[in-house]
Amino acid sequence: MAQKATIHKIELSVSDMDRDYYETHKLTVAKHPSETDERLMLRIVAFALNAHEHLEMTKGLSTDDEPDIWQKSLSGEIDVWVALGLPGEKIIRQSCSKAGKVIVYAYGGRVAGTWWDKVRNATTRFDNLEIVHVSEAETTALAALAGRAMKLQVNIQDGDVMVSVDESVVYVTPEIWKAAG
Repeated sequence: MAQKATIHKIELSVSDMDRDYYETHKLTVAKHPSETDERLMLRIVAFALNAHEHLEMTKGLSTDDEPDIWQKSLSGEIDVWVALGLPGEKIIRQSCSKAGKVIVYAYGGRVAGTWWDKVRNATTRFDNLEIVHVSEAETTALAALAGRAMKLQVNIQDGDVMVSVDESVVYVTPEIWKAAG
């Protein structure tokens, strides 16, 4: 019998001093049975880093042709495509042709570095592609914050991210491996 997704209720308060964005989002996030707490929390941090009134979580792992997070224009075009993990060149190419801006949050320790070495040259032609790396130590610390009902406060300043749940705080410094042109 197939396992069902676990539902997480999240109150996400974003204070992004870099973009002058201050808002609280009430999110209902379905965690796929194969999704780890590490990936779930990185998905929430990626949402905070790109927070916008039209940004939304998608079906994620259960759908191959959608990103983890996207922002669509009022006319239905995909303005921002946010993916997590280590997508292949074909998926990167397809994503870049579908969206105005594509952001990939790469994680997974040394495997992420190996992946980047492999796809780096193939990504240079995509001006709308940004690759952001989050270290294994940071994603592991984020996973420790995971819960079914969370009130997260995310503060962003000078590219540094502070994520707090109750008395627990995790600092994340995303590393830009490729900036969008």
